[in-house]
Amino acid sequence: MGSSFDGFPLSLSALIRNALRLEMETRSTRERIWRYAPLIIWMLLISFASSNEFSAINTSRVVRPLLLWLFPNISEESIGLAHFLVRKAAHITEYAVLGWLAARAFTGSAREFLRQRWWIAGLLLIVLHALLDEYHQSFVPSRTGSFYDSGIDIAGGLIGLIGFAYSRCRAAGIVRSGSSDT
Repeated sequence: MGSSFDGFPLSLSALIRNALRLEMETRSTRERIWRYAPLIIWMLLISFASSNEFSAINTSRVVRPLLLWLFPNISEESIGLAHFLVRKAAHITEYAVLGWLAARAFTGSAREFLRQRWWIAGLLLIVLHALLDEYHQSFVPSRTGSFYDSGIDIAGGLIGLIGFAYSRCRAAGIVRSGSSDT
């Protein structure tokens, strides 16, 4: 008689445990996606920017008219220099964002190894992506791969990593902003 209810509390308990485990797994998956998706999407955008669409010829179609509109008397030499500087600033900026997103992903990782070594993991990712990006560009007819550009990319990534580390220290009260009252 009592045997039909003997397993009920155990089954209910198992059902609750399984539901909680499933909820934790779902939350963990959502957190992982929230942490890594922006990094992966940004890496894909960098790879797209290495295509023919963002070659010097194509970007000059935007930069040159803009410069002529802003500075009607600008020389062709100045336009060339400004275009060069805009392109190099884009390298620094896109990899600074990559560094920040890598640091954000790795510091929040579920893996303790990555959390503790986020700086090295981020730098390694930046270096590998910069080198592979330039290698990829060497196969695109309108682009050229350059170790010089890889160096600029890595410098940008370091700026992102340092900025992230600084913001964490500042949030923790290790670094104060502004002047002191002494």
